[in-house]
Amino acid sequence: MSKPMMTAVKSVVGQKLTLHEIEKPSPGPGQVLIRVRAAGVNRPDLVQRAGKYPPPPGAPDTLGLEIAGDIEAVGPGVTRWKGGEKVCALVPGGGYAEYALAHEGSTMPIPEPLSYVEAAGLPETVLTVWNNVFEMGKLKTGEVLLIHGGASGIGTTAIQIAKAWGATVYATAGSEEKSRLCEKLGATRGINYKTEDFEAVMRDAGGVDVILDMVGKPYFDKNLTILKDLGRLCYIAFLHGSKVEGDLLRVMMKRLTIVGSTLRIRTDDYKGMLARGVVENVWPMIRDGRFRPLVSGTFPLAEADAAHAKMDTADHAGKIILDLSK
Repeated sequence: MSKPMMTAVKSVVGQKLTLHEIEKPSPGPGQVLIRVRAAGVNRPDLVQRAGKYPPPPGAPDTLGLEIAGDIEAVGPGVTRWKGGEKVCALVPGGGYAEYALAHEGSTMPIPEPLSYVEAAGLPETVLTVWNNVFEMGKLKTGEVLLIHGGASGIGTTAIQIAKAWGATVYATAGSEEKSRLCEKLGATRGINYKTEDFEAVMRDAGGVDVILDMVGKPYFDKNLTILKDLGRLCYIAFLHGSKVEGDLLRVMMKRLTIVGSTLRIRTDDYKGMLARGVVENVWPMIRDGRFRPLVSGTFPLAEADAAHAKMDTADHAGKIILDLSK
C-alpha cells in the first residue's frame, strides 16, 4: 500500500523555494496532526534557508515555525485535544506544508474572532514576546518598554500586548509611516531611527525599564545608557551584529540585567508553559479587542519564495502569511 503524500515547500541553500511531494506525517506520542490552513513567515525561516539555522534534532527539514488549521488526528497520550478543533500552534519546523505535527502543549485554540490567516501569525510571535518581555523581562504595569523594530511582526505584537498590560511603550522604526503606525497601535512615541536619536528621545523621556532588541551591536551601548536602575535588556536577534562593546560599570552601578533567548530549542514543557500563559493572559486581550495581529500580506504556498523576498526587503509592517486556501 502506498503511503499518503502531501505538498510542502522544498528549501535548498542557494536555490528558489519550490513545491514538492513528501510523505504525510503521523502523530507520535503527545503530538497532534494539523491540517494547515495558513502558516506564518518568520525571519528564522530565512536564516534556516541560508543554511545558518539548522532545525533541532528530530524536527522536519521543511521551513515554518507557526501554523493555524484543524486538528485531523491525535497521537498516543494526548489528552487536551480530541480532533476537529480549530487551533494555532508553535512547531519546530514543517509549517510550510499541507499538514504539520505539533506538540499538544504548544497547540492553542484560535481565539475569537480571528481567521486562520490572522491566527497563523500568533504562535511564534506571541510566545516570543511573552517569553522575553514578560517571563524574562518581567515587565510590570506602569513601567516603560522600548521596542526596537516596532513595525515588525514581533514589534506590532509587543506594542499592543504591553499597552494592554498597562505599560508605557516607545518603539523605533525605519520611516515616518512606520513610526506613526507604532503610535496607532499604542506606542506613546514612534521614533524614526533614520532621522532621530532614540537615545536622546528616551533620555528626555526619563529612561526605560525594559528594552526588547533585535538589532544588536549598534544599539548596545545606547541601550545601557537609557536603562533605568534595575533595567532589563532582552535580546531576541542581532540583525546588525552580535559582537558588542559597552561599559560594564553602567551594568554594575545600575544593576542591569541582560538576557537573550531563542525559542526553537526549548523543551516541549517550557513551550507548553509559555502557551498556557499566553492563552490565559493574551487571548482575553484579543477577545475584547485590545490586541489584534497585524497582517502585512498573504501569499499562496507556491509563492513562498516571493513571501521571503518581501520579508527580506523589510518593506512591510506586521506579519507575512502563507495562505493555503489560495
